[in-house]
Amino acid sequence: MKKLLISAVFTALFLSVSAQETLPEKIQDSTKAETLDEVLVHAVRVNADSPITHSNLDKEELEKRNLGQDIPYMLNYLPSVVTTSDAGAGVGYTAMRVRGSDASRVNVTLNGIPYNDSESQGSFWVNLPDFTSSVQSLQLQRGVGTSTNGSGAFGASLNLLSDAVSNESYGEIANSFGSYNTHKHNVKFSTGLLSNHFELAGRVSTIQSDGYIDRASSDLKSYFLQGAYVNRNTLIKALAFGGHEITYQSWNGLEDPEKLKNDRTYNTVGEYTDENGNTQFYDNEVDDYAQDHYQLLWNQRFNTSWSTNLSFNYTKGRGYFEQYKEDEDFETYGFDPIEMGGDIINTTDLIRRRWLDNDFYAANANVNYKNNTIDFTGGAFYSYYTGDHYGEVIWARYASNSEIRDRYYEGNGTKSEFTVFSKATYRVNEKWSFFGDLQARFLNYKTSGITSDLEAMNVDESYSFFNPKAGLTYKLNPANQFYFSYGKAHREPSRNDYEQGIITPEKLDDFELGWRFASEKAKVNTNVFYMNYTDQLVLSGELNDVGAALRTSTGKSYRLGVEVDAEIQLLKNLRALPNIALSTNKNVDFVTSRDGELVNLGNTNTSFSPSVVAGNMLEYSPIKKLQLGFLSKFVGEQYMGNIDSEASKLESYFINDLNIAYTVDGLPWIKEVVFSALVNNIFNVEYISNGYFYTYDDDFSNPGTVTTVEGAGYYPQATINFLVGATVKF
Repeated sequence: MKKLLISAVFTALFLSVSAQETLPEKIQDSTKAETLDEVLVHAVRVNADSPITHSNLDKEELEKRNLGQDIPYMLNYLPSVVTTSDAGAGVGYTAMRVRGSDASRVNVTLNGIPYNDSESQGSFWVNLPDFTSSVQSLQLQRGVGTSTNGSGAFGASLNLLSDAVSNESYGEIANSFGSYNTHKHNVKFSTGLLSNHFELAGRVSTIQSDGYIDRASSDLKSYFLQGAYVNRNTLIKALAFGGHEITYQSWNGLEDPEKLKNDRTYNTVGEYTDENGNTQFYDNEVDDYAQDHYQLLWNQRFNTSWSTNLSFNYTKGRGYFEQYKEDEDFETYGFDPIEMGGDIINTTDLIRRRWLDNDFYAANANVNYKNNTIDFTGGAFYSYYTGDHYGEVIWARYASNSEIRDRYYEGNGTKSEFTVFSKATYRVNEKWSFFGDLQARFLNYKTSGITSDLEAMNVDESYSFFNPKAGLTYKLNPANQFYFSYGKAHREPSRNDYEQGIITPEKLDDFELGWRFASEKAKVNTNVFYMNYTDQLVLSGELNDVGAALRTSTGKSYRLGVEVDAEIQLLKNLRALPNIALSTNKNVDFVTSRDGELVNLGNTNTSFSPSVVAGNMLEYSPIKKLQLGFLSKFVGEQYMGNIDSEASKLESYFINDLNIAYTVDGLPWIKEVVFSALVNNIFNVEYISNGYFYTYDDDFSNPGTVTTVEGAGYYPQATINFLVGATVKF
């Protein structure tokens, strides 16, 4: 299957490229005015001629499949992207990896403001449900990319631009329903420009789903509110958006091979045994978290050459996850032993909550100058984060001397960051252009108190990073363009890394060589990448006690690969968008502990890094108002650990979706009605996209002998399922 798929993709690309005529030459005037909304993300985005590997999606493309699934699933068919869902169906906790790099290594910005959590460095889309409905456009840069705000991009950077100001008033009502009792409802509106200068727009959404996995339910609510002032050269936006999620936990996965085969939706989270020996499930084993974002954005254009952008942000997050725990030691929670009937009681069943309460402040200022020869941007960014971590017991069978909501651990983390950068593209002539980018990051991370493991955590680390980037673009002719770029990036450890004693930052040298081809009926982007890492923090395969992935330092490692994506107009009403990524991802001289001894395994495969990732979107419009899409995704086999153990292997999978959209217009009082449907995994494949792998040393079964024991768990994904919806636009 793998060889057949690869051959088919490359054959299609070759035939389409060789058969088409070239486009007439088009030279973009660099003084052409951008829209004021686009200036918001100018500092973190690149244009089509940049020597940076990237993909773009706009609102029209996102709307086709926007029926309730999270943003990672909207990006699933871009090159080198692999997605997964804890609940199995794309609603709730979802994540994506790009070039084998997990979410903590994909830099995400919203209107140029960092979205990654400052401590964990992850992006949790469950906190912004239905944000796709408020995205104007997005750009995914693979590799180091251009300088951005927040922690460094070690696999990719994703920047999103929220809804643009609308000149005309509108209203929308969207409803969708589907498998696992999934339903989404939202309402959007805009006043249009009032008095030619003012706009008020907004959205409210609710998404609910029972999940494919047992009890992996989601109850998600979100909002987006925008007030704007605009004139010819000024745009001021005030934004408030956020979400509240309550999801039943499903982070344990499945380790039991029998259940994986015969009961793959089984969820062990919340499982306990009652006094009669019966298996029960705690009904409120949930993650309950709310996050609100407030942004003030000011763009000012002085003339066709000079413009500025000033942004302020405040993000408030607070919430907890609740757990039923059996036979917990009194000592862990500060309880005193109880004497009852001559017996000493020092364990109890209890319900605990582990809280996060955090604040994030950010300010961003950029200036841009451009003419026919040069496009220069310089700026500065500052952010400050403070987060409280604490745990409380809300019920105990034997409460001893405790009071309700006594805190049994409490700690704090703060992080400050200051970044300055300058970047420029210099056009030598119509064929050659050069790109340069210099960034300096200065940050400090401090912690105090104790962790949830009841260990003292006192970190005070400062880092100074210099990240240069450079590239060149050569236009051979109107149809062919070549580029080369080099980028250096550094990245600080996350909170979980510090808890494991890791304080060394990661370093990356990224080399990208690309060719872009354009004709009347085909566009092809091809690039080769070499990412050379020092002290790369790769996923070890293990999870901590709240389902978060742990990492390990690999010393020397690299990723070497080729990516090809295309847009091919096969017929007037039929186009294909295939892509494929082939790579080798290696840890160099990887050392591990096996049977009580350190062993050098030589070069091993890097965890969660498939060597083949391919996709295709086949779009057909038999009539103007009807669009049919057939979407395919192949992900090759991958290891969940770094020791090439067969026990850690995830098998390859090939899934296909069907997307249908039909538009009805000409109705009284209604602009149009868009009916859409999405059938996921139409061939009912039982596949697994994620899991975990662990080892432990057995020194008790055979005293005097140490034996390394391996184990693995898996997150089954949904079989065939569907979503259907209708959007009424006024």
